[in-house]
Amino acid sequence: MTRIIEVVSHRNEWSSMFEAEAKLIKQALGDNCITVHHIGSTAVPGLAAKPIIDILPVVKNIVQVDQSNAAMEKLGYVAKGEFGMLFRRYFQKGGDNRTYNVHVYEEGNPEIERYLKFRDWMIAHSDDRDAYGDLKKELALKFPHDILSYVMGKDEFVASIDAKTGFDGIRVVQALTDREWQAVRQLRQKYFFDKVPISDPYTWTFKHADHVHFVLYKGSKIIGYAHIQLWPDKGSALRIIVIDEIYRNSGIGSDFLKICERWLKEQGVKILRIQSSPEAYRFYCKHAYIHMPFNDPDGYEGDPRDIEIGKNL
Repeated sequence: MTRIIEVVSHRNEWSSMFEAEAKLIKQALGDNCITVHHIGSTAVPGLAAKPIIDILPVVKNIVQVDQSNAAMEKLGYVAKGEFGMLFRRYFQKGGDNRTYNVHVYEEGNPEIERYLKFRDWMIAHSDDRDAYGDLKKELALKFPHDILSYVMGKDEFVASIDAKTGFDGIRVVQALTDREWQAVRQLRQKYFFDKVPISDPYTWTFKHADHVHFVLYKGSKIIGYAHIQLWPDKGSALRIIVIDEIYRNSGIGSDFLKICERWLKEQGVKILRIQSSPEAYRFYCKHAYIHMPFNDPDGYEGDPRDIEIGKNL
């Protein structure tokens, strides 16, 4: 059975449904849970929406949420892990007749501010609210069985609202939307393969399970990209990391690298290896990388000028 995407007029009971479910979720997450927010379109009076309540619990420690999976399952939820969003824990309830989505984030994660600013902007600006509702209705009619196309169809509009709200946080996601993949291609080609010059020969990694492609946002703008390969025996390689030129020398590159390292560590990865260019070598040294054989299990030969380094995570 394929779930049909349906957008309906706002329902007053959505608020009370959230309140009741939020109490149960807070109990399931225990002392780790700080607060619970109602987010998404069902949190905006007058906004048409899919009849699915989006809930955002804020916790002290995101990793500890995994210990609450059994308690969430007793409430009818299915644990989905990160589900493409770094340092999130995502739960769904209702199967093909879904009723609730739960997005758990750790206190201080910029995604929390982004969700709340978006919700509050929609509450305060009826023109944008109505335009968003109309867009969702159109997309639901156009893609009644294709949730990915439905979501991607909203991407540019959502980004435009993020810009209006003034949200300026740094956030990292796995590339998903057309806009994100276009940025990935442009950043790879501009900063790496145009220098050879050749057309990017590794686009096949975009659909390979062992290759992870991260997009770095500052507010609504895509400003960076990282390509990580997961290796056997809890190893990994940072194939590419890049920040757009106008955003360099501001500490963002260091923050991006730390985010990648933290994510890998939470996946159980023990070592991150890099073939560093001479120009980037000092940057990595500042972050405790040391000389370490690259030992590529795929046998690819790097640039002979590269310096083989690594770090135990």
